[in-house]
Amino acid sequence: MTQEVLRTLVASASAPYRSAGRTAWHFARGKLAGDPVFAQILRLGPVSGHNRILDLGCGQGLVAAWLSSALDLYESGRWPSGWPSPPRLTKYIGIDRSGAAIALAGSVLPPPLRFLEGDLRTLTFPEADAVLMIDVLHYMPYADQESVLRRALACLHSGGLMLLRIGDASGGLGFRFSYWVDLMVAHFRGHHLRRLYCRPLDQWQGLLRTLGCTWENLPLDPDPGWGWGRGLANALLLVRPGPVP
Repeated sequence: MTQEVLRTLVASASAPYRSAGRTAWHFARGKLAGDPVFAQILRLGPVSGHNRILDLGCGQGLVAAWLSSALDLYESGRWPSGWPSPPRLTKYIGIDRSGAAIALAGSVLPPPLRFLEGDLRTLTFPEADAVLMIDVLHYMPYADQESVLRRALACLHSGGLMLLRIGDASGGLGFRFSYWVDLMVAHFRGHHLRRLYCRPLDQWQGLLRTLGCTWENLPLDPDPGWGWGRGLANALLLVRPGPVP
C-alpha cells in the first residue's frame, strides 16, 4: 500500500513538469522517486498542520509539487492509514538564487504557490509556520550558515518549526559520495563552486544549541528498497526555537 501510494505521488507530482520539457520532467521523477526525504515528510508529518511554508533553496519547486499532490490524494480518500494529513499550503513561498529554477517552478506550478529569486544570505524572510531547508546550508560559507539560520528561526510564527537536512561530514564513505554528488548538482545548476562548507553532525547540533534551539533527529529510510538516496551520510533534523533542556 505504502509503495503504491508513493508511486502514485511521484507520477502526479512530476506530471506538471512535462510542459517544461523532458529534462525537467525526468529530473523531477528521478528526484521524487529517489530521495527518501520526500516520503518521510509525508509519513512522519513534521509539517502537518503548518500551512504557511517557507521553502529556502526550493530549486524547481519539487516540495511544493509533492505536498500539493499529497493533499489531492488525501482529499480523494486514498491516504494511507496512520499517516498524518498533509498541509494545505494556504501560503507557500519558495526562494532560490537560481533564476532558471525559479522561472521553471513558476511556469508549471500555479498560485497560491509563489517562487522568488533571491540570495538567502541577504533576504528578509516572511513569517511562516514552517521553514524547510533541504540540502542548502553547505553551499554557503560557515558565517553565512549561522546568519541564515538565525533569520529563518526569527521568521517562525509561535509554535513554528524548521525541517533541516544536512550532510554529516563524519559519515565516512557515504559522506564523501554525497559531497561529490552535491558539487556536481551545483555545477549542473550553474553554481561553479570549488568546495562545500560541511560539518560533522555534532557540530551542526552545536550550532543549533548556540542559537537556542531544540531538535529531534528524524529517520531518513522510510521503506526497504524505496529510493536510491538511502544510505547517504545525511541527517534530517526537526528544529524548534526554544531553550535547550
